[in-house]
Amino acid sequence: MSAAGKGGRVARVKSRYLAGGAAGAALLALATTYTAGWEGTSYKAYLDTIAQPPVWTICQGDTYGVKPGMVETKAGCEVRLRRQILEHEARMLSCAPELLKVPGETYVAINDWAYNVGTGAACRSSLIRKVKAGDLRGACNELSRWVFAGGKIVKGLANRRVNGLPGLISERALCLRGLG
Repeated sequence: MSAAGKGGRVARVKSRYLAGGAAGAALLALATTYTAGWEGTSYKAYLDTIAQPPVWTICQGDTYGVKPGMVETKAGCEVRLRRQILEHEARMLSCAPELLKVPGETYVAINDWAYNVGTGAACRSSLIRKVKAGDLRGACNELSRWVFAGGKIVKGLANRRVNGLPGLISERALCLRGLG
């Protein structure tokens, strides 16, 4: 997996999802199932108005190349989600290679959060600064701060980050569970 490195050069970034054999495949399966559970699925493009500025979205939160009126199949959504998860992972590993060493469930939780908030915001965050400093418990606890949109607490974000839902563990709880 490649991602832009310093000076615009392309740096090789190892993927835990692709390079880990059976363990990597299991981690990727967990990541796709987990992210799909929180994102939900829309086979028809919709305008995500929580995003600022609003952005056309399809499948499980994918915004790449989405236009009004666009329709996708189940198989197409699965391909889109896998591609997006791998691309987000590469961007996260470029800004925080320390993520390669975090436990699997913690890795999935942090990457899911980055998928949801965007890797630019994630890479500039205090959460990632804590990962880089080796404070993984502190990083997991930072997830509870990411529940706002437009200056207001959004119930869906609070559920995803902290509260969880029946059958869906919160990112914070999954992150901490990975730490044992």
